[in-house]
Amino acid sequence: MRPFDASGRFRHRADGDGLRRLAVRGAGVSVISQGLGFAVQMIATVVLARLLTPADFGLLTMVTTFSLFFASFGLNGFTEATLQREEMDHALASNLFWMNAGQGLVLTIGFAALGRLLARFYGEPRVAAVAIGIAVTIFFTSLSVQHLALLTRALRFSDLSVNNIVARAVSTIVSILLAWLGWGYWALVAGAIALPLATCIGAWALCLWVPGLPRRGVGTGPMVTFAINTYGRFTASYFARNLGNLLLGWRFGAQPLGLYKKAYDLFVLPATQISDPLTAIAMSTLSRLSHDPAQHRRYVLSALSTLAFVGMALGAVLTLMGTDLIRLLLGPGWEESGRIFTFFGPGIGMMLLYHTHSWIHVSLGRADCWFRWGVVEFAVTGVLFVLGLPMGPVGIAVAWVMSFWVLTIPALWYAGRPVQLGVAPIIGAVWKYVLASALAGCASAAIIREISPFVVASGPLGAAARIVMTSVLFGALYLGAVILLHRGCAPLYHTLGLVREMLPWDRVSRSSPGVATTRGTSRNAALTSPPAGEPISVVSHTGGPR
Repeated sequence: MRPFDASGRFRHRADGDGLRRLAVRGAGVSVISQGLGFAVQMIATVVLARLLTPADFGLLTMVTTFSLFFASFGLNGFTEATLQREEMDHALASNLFWMNAGQGLVLTIGFAALGRLLARFYGEPRVAAVAIGIAVTIFFTSLSVQHLALLTRALRFSDLSVNNIVARAVSTIVSILLAWLGWGYWALVAGAIALPLATCIGAWALCLWVPGLPRRGVGTGPMVTFAINTYGRFTASYFARNLGNLLLGWRFGAQPLGLYKKAYDLFVLPATQISDPLTAIAMSTLSRLSHDPAQHRRYVLSALSTLAFVGMALGAVLTLMGTDLIRLLLGPGWEESGRIFTFFGPGIGMMLLYHTHSWIHVSLGRADCWFRWGVVEFAVTGVLFVLGLPMGPVGIAVAWVMSFWVLTIPALWYAGRPVQLGVAPIIGAVWKYVLASALAGCASAAIIREISPFVVASGPLGAAARIVMTSVLFGALYLGAVILLHRGCAPLYHTLGLVREMLPWDRVSRSSPGVATTRGTSRNAALTSPPAGEPISVVSHTGGPR
């Protein structure tokens, strides 16, 4: 893709109704690619868990708890600024690139120098050397930020998906090969370096753009202000998410931290697989709906309803079978991770709903409000973490769940004030799914408790049998409860229609929208209200944990 024309202006693929078709199709491609990425990740998890120890994973987590914060300095901030801005040109993109590259180099050197300080903090000498290796990932990440943002702005979701899958595969192969050769935790370090390096190479190959020299007077200032507010919010959220890792590593050491981290990874997996693919799509489309509060509000409520339908089911069923799932995936020695995960499970559905507040702020251009809410999130979550720390990993897991249940409704109300999004409509969009999952979960647990003595197989075979049995039983009970509470099958039809529309081989994908020559003439088409009951939430969701 060549993102800019001869005059230096950004090329738009479509607008109006074509924008929606591209976004829906892109969502389908992204979700499918996330499924493939999930398969790659599961292969890595299953193999590496048998080649390495929990302490190896805990050692890497001690370092990445800090390194990912620095690596995200431009990734979270300038990406949103590039997507949200009405107009973009070559000179402005070049300025942003050089800012990202410069700060990436400085942060790489600084983080490598901090390795000894981290080693003293944790009381673990090996951390210093690991920090030097991981520091390289910061610079590689900074070199690809602007190219990835331009691909996203151009709705090149297929290209982004392929690049992501290839990079994950390269990282997985490197880690497994080196672990098999006996490198221990260095295999994880090498895989962590391979991921941003492969991503960077792919981004430059897919986005055929060479930055120009920095220039003044091209509108960089407002974008930097927006980026700083966005990154400020990310900072608060990042420390809220990673404070648990920090406290556990400091108080209990690498082994308990490694066990906790695997349970946490499974906890955030639904957000990674569902929320993350839709983040860029939402910011690329909803930003153009910011001048129509009614339409914007309708998209938000539709998104919440669809996410509640999927998320509440996932949370309940994973709570029921999480112990067996981790036993099957990770093998002997990881049983404690399964127990920890059962405390995480009840927060999965609410986590998906909570993260939707981020795309409301970004699409409305209110990064300042997003930052202020991040401070509130950090304060509440931090207090809960401190209270739960004496109970160890289980206490941190419970603190996570409580934070999402406490913060979700206030977060959505605060973000939706500019479009008059009230508390009552938010609750009305999700409460039936919450109740359905609770009823189905309790009934499934009672039935499983009665019939589990008849499942005599032990080991992986018994775990697999219980997973299948639990999934089928809960799925039937949950769908029945949803149909009963909604007095019909409308939620099922809407979700199936959305899935059909997202598939690349559906009739939507055969409608190839042309490139709009102007933006203003077709804007009204993008704001036209979709038919009643149409499942459109995929276009409007964003914000999973990064």
